[in-house]
Amino acid sequence: MSTFLLEIGLEEMPAHLVSSSEAQLIARVQTFLADHRLSVGEIKPYSTPRRLAVQLIQVASQSESLSEEKRGPSIDRAKDDNGDWTKAAQGFARGQGGTPEDFEERDGYIWLTKQTAGEDAAVILKKIGDEVVSQMKFSTYMKWADNNFLYVRPIRWLVALLDSEVIDFNILDVSTGRITRGHRFLSNENVELANADVYEKTLQTASVMVNADERKAQIRQQLETIASEHDWVLQLDTSAAQDLLEEVNNIVEWPTAFSGSFDDKYLQIPDAVLITSMREHQRFFFVTDHKGKLLPHFLSVRNGNDQHLDNVIAGNEKVLVARLEDAEFFYHEDQNKTIADYMGKVKKLVFHEKIGTVYEHMQRVSQLSEYLAEHLAFTSEQKLDLARAADIYKFDLMTGMVGEFDELQGVMGEHYAKLFGEKDDVAKAMSEHYMPTSANGEVAQSDIGAVLAIADKLDSIVTFFSAGLIPSGSNDPYGLRRAATGIVRTLQDKKWHVTLTPLLENFVSHTSDVTNQADLSAIHMFILDRVRKIAIDSGIRQDLVAAGTHTTTSDVVAVADRIQVLSQHAEDDNFRDVIEALTRVSRLAVKQVMNDAVDETLFENTAEKILYEATQNIDVSALVLQGAEAIYEVLAKLQKPIANYFDVTMVNTEQVVVKNNRYAQLNMINRVINELGDLSLIVIK
Repeated sequence: MSTFLLEIGLEEMPAHLVSSSEAQLIARVQTFLADHRLSVGEIKPYSTPRRLAVQLIQVASQSESLSEEKRGPSIDRAKDDNGDWTKAAQGFARGQGGTPEDFEERDGYIWLTKQTAGEDAAVILKKIGDEVVSQMKFSTYMKWADNNFLYVRPIRWLVALLDSEVIDFNILDVSTGRITRGHRFLSNENVELANADVYEKTLQTASVMVNADERKAQIRQQLETIASEHDWVLQLDTSAAQDLLEEVNNIVEWPTAFSGSFDDKYLQIPDAVLITSMREHQRFFFVTDHKGKLLPHFLSVRNGNDQHLDNVIAGNEKVLVARLEDAEFFYHEDQNKTIADYMGKVKKLVFHEKIGTVYEHMQRVSQLSEYLAEHLAFTSEQKLDLARAADIYKFDLMTGMVGEFDELQGVMGEHYAKLFGEKDDVAKAMSEHYMPTSANGEVAQSDIGAVLAIADKLDSIVTFFSAGLIPSGSNDPYGLRRAATGIVRTLQDKKWHVTLTPLLENFVSHTSDVTNQADLSAIHMFILDRVRKIAIDSGIRQDLVAAGTHTTTSDVVAVADRIQVLSQHAEDDNFRDVIEALTRVSRLAVKQVMNDAVDETLFENTAEKILYEATQNIDVSALVLQGAEAIYEVLAKLQKPIANYFDVTMVNTEQVVVKNNRYAQLNMINRVINELGDLSLIVIK
């Protein structure tokens, strides 16, 4: 068994692309190995800002041989009248690398067993350049020199070793070899690899920690050691800290953590501003005391050793102070104006050239918010607070602080609103209307913030759809899928049953031309698609999701509840029997539409009567209000009466009156079934 090493040496990649590129390389190598039937014991990934690499452990000397049965022409076409092989049969034999003597005749066809011999690993691995390296896809590309070839960054060196043997191939004018590169500043850059299995150890001596997981663990340990020595609290397990740790890991090859400080006079600036300045702009980790109070210190990581670290610390402190000086200036300057001053500027701020201004967007959001508040039975005080929030919630876009630190939009709106004397609920909505800011981010917690968040996102979807700016494929420049996901998640979190289509019909009928061209059915399907994606991403079977979302309702909470209930019961012992019984009802019920009245005097057997008695008191409207679980429980209890009914009852009897009566009975049950979706889409296991 051998070891194979592939390393792609690059100019520094953007930090956010390193981990995803490493994962893609592994996936492509796995596919490559499967396609060529070459077995390996283990695949080890490596990455730094300057390289993507993979090491294959225990590579088989040859690919597995393959034996395949191939079916050829029918015997009638394969033989002529004299019993000789036709050109069609002979051509089939040549195409499969055999001869007519190898034919077998069965089932009316000729068959040939094609044998494909195993291929040497070295021969197969030569193809990895064309089939893996060249085929990598990225969200950001560069071209260099006079080449048309595109890659994430220019390729500077390639290593391909099978044990000690170089596997020859090239990408453009870069040929494979055994020379890799050490740390740009801490080693002689060119480093020779004697063998594929010494890759990690050799680069360690050249001041490169090539294993990304081990490098991240080293960074974490160094940061925690410094924090512990100073009795600081360092939170590394929040989502924001994890993202920063990942980013820092992908910009260094030899990490050395250090701490720095800034004047505590800057602590008068809101924590969010200080943290943003440190984390987003400088890639610094903030620290607090044990009560959660922000301290005038930071932690960071250099790409190098601890030599001359004082100079590095001083330089980082100087850059941070410049940022904090700007923040301090804008913070005080912004307070010299009023919300009304900022709203005057918002009126001139363009939302989109095809849609209008941000102020016009806010006016429509105010109307939508009013409709939602009425539907959700808000109190008079809540309605007043919501109206005020909707009138001013974008004012901070025109502040100097948000102009300098756009990550703080909403955050500064809440902070400034409180300083300007707005109520806490109104101020909170300033920041919450952006939530969730990511697919799995926190949703708005206050009712006012949640309604404003939903209305803001709904208006964006409606107006962009009206303007023909609809996402297609993976293209979604205005984040409308994220907005739809935010609407769904917020409604689900609040358990608000809002039927969106009639709400939007009312909305577009009372607003400008910007909205009244919207295709509400397309918007309904767009939002429903987010319900599907959220459910599938949570691990629910696709057939259950399809069944639950096959509906005309735009109450996304009800739809999501259906899916969840079907998923929860899918492992029940009687689930198969229940679904089979209900789908049998649905298949017959939809064949005919007639008067729903059921006449008991037309029953011809006891099973009809028992089923009728089990269903006649079902109140569909009341069940819908109780939710999908209540609906399922009622339907599950009907499984045996339905099974018994079909055992002894022929629905399509020749007596028209009796047949119609039976259809009426099935239609009555089917109305309840429809409240769970289209159960015929469920794959019974």
